[in-house]
Amino acid sequence: MNDRTALVTGANKGIGKHIARLLAAGGFTVYVGSRDAERGRRAVAEIGDGALALDLDVTDPRSVAAAAARVDRLDVLVNNAGISVSLDPPQASGVAEFRETFETNVFGVVAVTNAFLPALRRSARPRIVNVSSGTASLAWSTGPNPQFLTGAGGAAAYRSSKAALNALTVLYALTLDGEGFKVNALAPGARATDLTPRAAALGGDPAEGAEGAVRLALLPDDGPTGGFFSWDGTPVPW
Repeated sequence: MNDRTALVTGANKGIGKHIARLLAAGGFTVYVGSRDAERGRRAVAEIGDGALALDLDVTDPRSVAAAAARVDRLDVLVNNAGISVSLDPPQASGVAEFRETFETNVFGVVAVTNAFLPALRRSARPRIVNVSSGTASLAWSTGPNPQFLTGAGGAAAYRSSKAALNALTVLYALTLDGEGFKVNALAPGARATDLTPRAAALGGDPAEGAEGAVRLALLPDDGPTGGFFSWDGTPVPW
């Protein structure tokens, strides 16, 4: 097993699989987290050397606990698993949609992060990367020329869940800073995945977004923490 270890949640497809592939190519042993065991194993076969399947449903406490019990030490945690149920504005979404979305995008991140903190604390340079979205930027949404509104229909549940994830990123960064952690949020850009299939028309390559996550996973000791960054390293306003 390689000296450095990483866990990527929701890594059986899309940006998550590309993140896992890049980390494995960089010499990490990468736990490929997937709630679908068969898809997880297929992803591991595609990635090849350095990849290990890890059954992990971030919304299931028993699954999270079982996965954490398998990992003794962890250098990098990438909270990538996320869902988007619809593009509806809040008045058309319904409480059930918000609950379902927050269960994965927010509560799942808390559950996984807290469960793997003991393993991360055994690392000399623990890093946590939370995959967020540029659509979660309140500054971009409320400026003189609001972005991400036209044609998006709101996507209220998704966008508000990612805004909450950004707040969690700051709080984890503040409270773990004294232990050497670097905790940051990533806006990977519009990418052609199951989450945003219509991004294909924009030429959104998931591999390009994944590069931003790997950059944050490999931050040096003097790197930033508690920040929100685009895939290319540009700071994103909260």
